[in-house]
Amino acid sequence: MESATGTDKRTMASQLETRVRQDIITGRLVPGSKLRLKELAESYDAGVIPLREALSRLAATGFVVATEQKGFSVGHISAEEIRDITRTRLLIECEALRMSITQGDLDWESRLIATHHRLDRLPVVEGPERMLRPDWEQAHEAFHTALLAGCDSPWLMRFTGMLRDQTARYRQLSMHYAGSIDRDVPGEHRALLDAALARDVERACALLSEHYETTTRNVLKHERLSD
Repeated sequence: MESATGTDKRTMASQLETRVRQDIITGRLVPGSKLRLKELAESYDAGVIPLREALSRLAATGFVVATEQKGFSVGHISAEEIRDITRTRLLIECEALRMSITQGDLDWESRLIATHHRLDRLPVVEGPERMLRPDWEQAHEAFHTALLAGCDSPWLMRFTGMLRDQTARYRQLSMHYAGSIDRDVPGEHRALLDAALARDVERACALLSEHYETTTRNVLKHERLSD
């Protein structure tokens, strides 16, 4: 039987994983920067052991890099990587979307409408620095997950989730491009919803492609990634 102490450590590690991941996404932890366990433990008011476990988990997803004898650092970002992620997402998600629209039932439609309703009611950014709101990020992920959920393929959903996580590391950068202020992101999501409910596969895939490619173009205009 597992001890309460062991369970508590795993729970703490999961909480730390979420917090560190969010700080990487928002840029509080800068790409390529060294993650010193003692300093982080003080910052998060946590023990070194669950923190090390959290960083090891994040290393498995690319958010953190683990180097033998050197410890941990925040994963690097690059123009080449975001282009590759976007191409791969479109290959996988367009197929998942085709299957979802073709196979999705009334329950799928209901979940899609519900997740979009919440997403559409939330502001995208907050503050003068135009930081993406955490509640919007959660609603955004829920909508895109629901959009594909009708495909009835656990492996496709697993791969799309992994790629969505990687894109999250870059999405915040797109909001710093001046042209993003005029972008109608809620309108893009409404168009995706309408195409999916109309069972218009070709239009939905075209809209999804443009949605992701616009984000990528904005990301590539950021000074950290400009060619």
